[in-house]
Amino acid sequence: MAGDKSALISKALEIDPGKVEKKIVSFIKGKIREARADGVVVGLSGGIDSSTVAALCVRALGPEKVMGLSLPVSGVSDPSDVADARLLASGLGIEFKVIDIAPIVRAMGRSLGGFRREAKLPNANILPRVRMVILYYYANLLNRLVVGCSNRSELRTGYFTKYGDGASDLAPIGSLYKTQVKQLAAYLGIPRQIIDKTPTAGLWRGQTDEGELGLRYSQLDAVLAGLDLGLKEREIAAAAGLSLAKVRSIIERERRNIHKLRPPDVPKL
Repeated sequence: MAGDKSALISKALEIDPGKVEKKIVSFIKGKIREARADGVVVGLSGGIDSSTVAALCVRALGPEKVMGLSLPVSGVSDPSDVADARLLASGLGIEFKVIDIAPIVRAMGRSLGGFRREAKLPNANILPRVRMVILYYYANLLNRLVVGCSNRSELRTGYFTKYGDGASDLAPIGSLYKTQVKQLAAYLGIPRQIIDKTPTAGLWRGQTDEGELGLRYSQLDAVLAGLDLGLKEREIAAAAGLSLAKVRSIIERERRNIHKLRPPDVPKL
């Protein structure tokens, strides 16, 4: 029984990458035309999501209308991530800049009243928010749009920083689960070393997405796809190889973080 449900979930997560590419490319073209923008700015982390987004933007707009920014934090970011971002940008033929945001982050720490060095997550969330400020600076300067790189796995579970990496003008891969992004990335010819690397938001040394989430993306996507299919919690748990408690924690995480996907609430007067 669990094997049947597992196969059903696996089938639901399969995509036709050619059709998906065409739809997303059309989406990007439409949004740029609608905004009368001159191109896009993409934050290149050296990971699979931003690499896939940049490749899609190039297919939609041409390399001359795509700017890639690598925004590492010296002493925290892995230098190989910058190298992979540079490799990707060179292969796509897009403009590429590297800006170390460590001085900005340190200045913020010095300027904030009551700054607490031991507050790990609040301090880490400064990084994606600083990065988004820089992305929007260049977008404003060049009459471009900021393209987000969040996938559906992250959006549904709230695994992003509000007004940080979750902020953008459009999110081309926001309808694709992480396992589906991998399928699309392979189709687009993203370098294998980028596709296969361990996903990380680069918030602190040794940080990984799956370490923070508490399960593999393949398991997370199985749970979310199972919910899409209307399967029962116990069926999803058995199919994904997870405890019932873990499945319920993912459902609760999605419920708790839904505010991240909504505009600010306003009162009805």
